[in-house]
Amino acid sequence: MSAPKEVAGYKLGKLIIEGKTKQVFDLPDVPNQCMLINKDRITAGDGVKAHDMEGKAAISNQTNAKVFNILNSAGIKTAFVKMVSPTAFISKKCEMVPIEWVTRRLATGSFLKRNPGVPEGFRFTPPKQETFFKDDANHDPQWSEEQIVSAKFKFNGLVIGQDEVDYMRKVTILVFEVLEKAWALRDCALIDMKIEFGVDQEGNILLADVIDSDSWRLWPSGDKRLMVDKQVYRNLATVTAADLDTVKRNFAWVKDQLDHLLPTVHHKVVVFMGSPADTEHCQKIAKAARELGLDVDLRITSAHKATEETLRIMKQYEDTNNALVFIAVAGRSNGLGPVLSGNTSYPVINCPPPSDKLVQDIWSSLSVPSGLGCATVIYPDSAALMAAQIIGLKDYIIWARIRSKQLEMAAALRKADNKLQNLTV
Repeated sequence: MSAPKEVAGYKLGKLIIEGKTKQVFDLPDVPNQCMLINKDRITAGDGVKAHDMEGKAAISNQTNAKVFNILNSAGIKTAFVKMVSPTAFISKKCEMVPIEWVTRRLATGSFLKRNPGVPEGFRFTPPKQETFFKDDANHDPQWSEEQIVSAKFKFNGLVIGQDEVDYMRKVTILVFEVLEKAWALRDCALIDMKIEFGVDQEGNILLADVIDSDSWRLWPSGDKRLMVDKQVYRNLATVTAADLDTVKRNFAWVKDQLDHLLPTVHHKVVVFMGSPADTEHCQKIAKAARELGLDVDLRITSAHKATEETLRIMKQYEDTNNALVFIAVAGRSNGLGPVLSGNTSYPVINCPPPSDKLVQDIWSSLSVPSGLGCATVIYPDSAALMAAQIIGLKDYIIWARIRSKQLEMAAALRKADNKLQNLTV
């Protein structure tokens, strides 16, 4: 494959690396970014088995872009920037960690060979996670986490220690579970998949490389006989033009199905405030909720002073959304939350505004009449998080954003702790 000088208006610099199915070029005019160009090539068995497949580069490129758009929407930190041509995309420049992170939901393939006695289809709960050192000459041997830590890999100044391995493992499981939920929307079972990580020039660990039909096993309706992934190609003893057409059609089917994997749940979080004086508090709730991907409306109404109007507004939302949470912000004698809860089957969260009399005021939110189920929290971000957890039951992107935020908070604490330990040594 000859090296182009320019793609989609981007001047290409030196060839950074060339693999079996892609080339990676420096972008001299775009600092800290590179371009990956896919090849019309399919391989298996560490490259021993290989064929040209016209159109594969474009299918793989589109598949990869759609998958990474889902993962970016879920709040997962990735190197993917954007697709720029039918066969190329731009990525943050990373030094790659030479480990394949494999996640399995069902036992099949090489796992059965390495673990005799385990029946095919054995379900792993939680998903099984394995790591393999990238080394074609030795057929990518399986490595333990202890081996990875002991290797003391260093990329862009970051030494890969136990904290970094823990982080990559947790992201690996999250990526699998996000895509598993996504494929379930099309009645397609994600059986297993592999991913890789890189370290950018700021020392951040990012999900990197490519995720396409080379990366996973997919069984429509959970039926192995209907597989649509690269295993179809791996299983061929001889490869004819008709066989390659079948593999290509499978890959194209996967690419097209990805257009239907984003949730179509129409949700709304409605923040009712009893007074304009509560606007600042409510805006904090809305900000935290929107950061989690929630669609938020702010409304001013009083259950005491305008009961009929309050219920009319509530009913309007009930008629137009199939995933709905109400947040009531009212102090003193808070009738807003209980009135909403007594007249709707949707969740209601009380989040009274700050006040020097909050201790007295909050009892009207906590001590509600029997038959009512509104919850009460006092911090805006807590109200937003609780609403997201409820909406996330139907929308896997919101669910994933919560998981991503939890993961990043834990990582930030580890970094802060390491920094403190270094200062006190």
